[in-house]
Amino acid sequence: MRKPFKQQIKKLAFIALPLTIAANSASAADEVNIYSYRQQFLIQPMLDAFTADTGIKTNVVFAKKGLIERLEHEGKNSPADIVLTSDIGPLYDVVEKGLTQPVESEILTGNIPAHYRDPANQWFGLTSRTRLIYASKDRVAEGEIKSYEELADPKWKGRICTRSGKHSYNLSLIGSMIAHHGEAEAEQWLEGVKANLARKPQGNDRAQVKAVKEGVCDIALGNSYYFGKMITNEKQPEQKEWANAVNLVFPNQDDRGAHMSISGAALTKYAPNKESAVKLMEFLSEAQAQSMYAEANFEFPVRPGTPRSELLNKYMGDFKQDSINLQKVAELRAQAARMADKVGFDN
Repeated sequence: MRKPFKQQIKKLAFIALPLTIAANSASAADEVNIYSYRQQFLIQPMLDAFTADTGIKTNVVFAKKGLIERLEHEGKNSPADIVLTSDIGPLYDVVEKGLTQPVESEILTGNIPAHYRDPANQWFGLTSRTRLIYASKDRVAEGEIKSYEELADPKWKGRICTRSGKHSYNLSLIGSMIAHHGEAEAEQWLEGVKANLARKPQGNDRAQVKAVKEGVCDIALGNSYYFGKMITNEKQPEQKEWANAVNLVFPNQDDRGAHMSISGAALTKYAPNKESAVKLMEFLSEAQAQSMYAEANFEFPVRPGTPRSELLNKYMGDFKQDSINLQKVAELRAQAARMADKVGFDN
């Protein structure tokens, strides 16, 4: 028999991971055990609502990295039922390692558009975000840049900031460029973007917007939800100044639409509480949890017709989204990483 969730965590303490246990273990029929790359403060309100609605308790282990490796070490003895991720990359990786099982659910397939879930139902997107171009209000005219392709235009030489080309967010964008244009053209584009960088890739997405505010560069790449985090940041008001210094450019509105990515969930291969876990996945795809997700992290609900946060409606509104299935993008991430190395993007 499997030991209680907390006992198994203690037994596996040799794996150096920061741990957070959200609740005491209950009987197997009344609990769901979650390994989460999503920060607990973001997901806890939804988990509390799920427990209030169903009586099923949730136990959470949060870590920034290493949870997939933990699942591999635990094997059939793993207490985990669900893996929650903040990006498509870990979702794809956990499936590729054979650590998940498909979920046949009319609720999930009805609530989540096909391009935001695995064709074989191994993973499901729960929220979405776009990779924006943040453009200086003072130094970039409205409409001066409209697409990802234009980032390689020599007119932007010395004017672009971004984080590492091998960060998960940029690998997905590069993967989408390979998917839409083929390897040769995508590589030529990436070489052009590298040639236009104002500095060596560094920092997180917010650091790129700061660099635009400070005049280090004129345009930058960043995920959309970071704008919401900055513009509402009362503890660090300087971040509001960064956000107010840029215009938000939704790329490729004249053709395929802006590149999208997701946070998501997968059911583990040996989930001890499968039935309850599927109920949680379904709950997270319904309107209540989708709205809570959207408010908590300024992301877009994947469930059609679910209202966005008021802030997103104020600053972003509707825009055309790339509808390519993210499974295809994820499959190209390794190729994207090799390409980033080949062109020396981070050098």
